[in-house]
Amino acid sequence: MFFYDPTMILLIPAIIVTIIAQYKISQSYRKYSQIQSYRGLTGEQAAREILNANGIYDVDIEMVRGHMTDHYDPRAKVLRLSRDVFYGSSIASIGIAAHEVGHAIQHNRSYAPLILRNKIVPAVNFGASFSWLLFFMGLILSVRPLLVFGIILFSFTVIFQLVTLPVEFNASSRALKSIVSLNLLNGEEVRGARNVLSSAALTYVAAALMAIMNLLRLIALADRE
Repeated sequence: MFFYDPTMILLIPAIIVTIIAQYKISQSYRKYSQIQSYRGLTGEQAAREILNANGIYDVDIEMVRGHMTDHYDPRAKVLRLSRDVFYGSSIASIGIAAHEVGHAIQHNRSYAPLILRNKIVPAVNFGASFSWLLFFMGLILSVRPLLVFGIILFSFTVIFQLVTLPVEFNASSRALKSIVSLNLLNGEEVRGARNVLSSAALTYVAAALMAIMNLLRLIALADRE
């Protein structure tokens, strides 16, 4: 059966990195979400302070349901923070809020990787929906053009994950610089925020590695036909 073919071994490194990444972000967030920042600012207040410092006044900040559902919506120009981050005044809350503001700053500054990522989203969504289906059909029916088309569609997912890396790393870099320059956290607390953001960054590395390994797996399976 397909799910037990030898190419599955290609996914092992990505699976290991994913497990490590999930463990690190879980441990890091649990630790620093329990340590309150010395200034006592909430994530929402810290986000607004960073936005104002960067001359960005047209971005709204809203609370969104869920855990670690924080994100910046460039189409609506809305920074959405989960309840714990929006109202929380922990080191983790400040770090995460600052990171999401980093994306708002990227959008305001027309950061090239972010623009590219936003532009390929439709192709990525289409590829995510149909790449595997077309590939399986090509595999079952032995129709090579379907195999190739499925691989091409899945390649958009790989490109998206690779472009996501500089976008996320840059957002974290902007966040930490803002935290320091605006004195939102003190020295020891900054190290805690950096720990949280570094752990989160590893999850994006794991996602990119998983996408690459899956692409290599599809190519290996196609070559066997």
